[in-house]
Amino acid sequence: MKRVLILSHALEIGGAERALIGLLNSFDYSQYQVDLFLCRQEGELYSYIPKEVNIIPMNQARYLAVPMINLLKVQQWKMLYGRLKAKWLARKAVKKQQLKPENQVELTYSHKYTYKYLDFINPDVEYDFAISFLTPHYICMNKCRAKKKMAWIHTDYSTIDVDVEAELNMWKVYDYIASISDKCTEAFLSKLPSLENKIIRIDNIITKDMIINQSCEFIPDDMKRQSNEYIFCSIGRFSYAKNFDNVPNICRKILNKGIKVKWYLIGFGGDEELIRNKIKEEYMENYVFVLGKKTNPYPYIKACDFYVQPSRYEGKAVTVKEAQILCKPIIITDFPTAKSQLKDGYDGIIVPMDNESCAQGIVNFINNNELQKKIIDNLEQNDYSNADEVKKIYKLMGD
Repeated sequence: MKRVLILSHALEIGGAERALIGLLNSFDYSQYQVDLFLCRQEGELYSYIPKEVNIIPMNQARYLAVPMINLLKVQQWKMLYGRLKAKWLARKAVKKQQLKPENQVELTYSHKYTYKYLDFINPDVEYDFAISFLTPHYICMNKCRAKKKMAWIHTDYSTIDVDVEAELNMWKVYDYIASISDKCTEAFLSKLPSLENKIIRIDNIITKDMIINQSCEFIPDDMKRQSNEYIFCSIGRFSYAKNFDNVPNICRKILNKGIKVKWYLIGFGGDEELIRNKIKEEYMENYVFVLGKKTNPYPYIKACDFYVQPSRYEGKAVTVKEAQILCKPIIITDFPTAKSQLKDGYDGIIVPMDNESCAQGIVNFINNNELQKKIIDNLEQNDYSNADEVKKIYKLMGD
């Protein structure tokens, strides 16, 4: 039996985290023993880990995502030193390289300058394969033994700034780099071209049965509608990337064009206050609703008329694939990787990014019943689950 180690951060609600649950549900446990190391054993999706998975105890990595004042309270002096050093050096690097505010330098550095203070993961075991599921990838690189190691790209590198030298040194030691889409690969290689021969395409794994079963668990009582209203649903982290702060303005423009709509936002994150303020500024309190975290979002997708992903950028939105499985008419904005998400006019539509054109594109789609029916028919005829993607990992192990 082959032994596999997967490392990730935690299992809070998010597209990449749902993809990890999909991956864990796809393994053949009669042939593979899967160990899971999480920096923090918490999150709304934690209970969805399959019973066959062996969860490895946490180590000092649990302190990577906590406020540094907490490190003082528990006297984690080495971790505190590493975190402070990372913060200081990241600020210097961003200033010296004149990087944009949307960068992941501090995140990368936080692992780069603390991994040495972490205990080794299962030091007596050499795994057949180790997977670092989310960046930064220093822990898997330095704190476990495996015959082969793979790191996963879940970010659109065309939309963020990075310290290229630090990123190259982190990624280049891996035997393989998994990318979730061709567009993600293209963006990644635009900054790290020397890594081209390591990349393999492995899509986020979605399991159809799980999504359909969970979509029937309940009928949302916080998703209200009146007659002649269309219900929109959008799911994602409340962050700059998801563009939810522009939803109230887009919604107002749709209403001004004579379409009755209610728009429900599901998720959490640092931009929640900004989104709520935008709702007030646009007088959209009766039309745009923040529902917050939902451990099971699938009944909400099932209950909506249109699923909308209004993002500024995406790696590959897992929620779009989930909405396709539930055969919902899907609207996404024209972010850089949009064409890797769906085929415009076939299994969804792509609308322009600017708010006015976005609103007009949505209205045009609502008024085009023939196109909606065509898209739903196409969705029903296609299987958007892809559990067989795990076989690509088996092949990398030599199976």
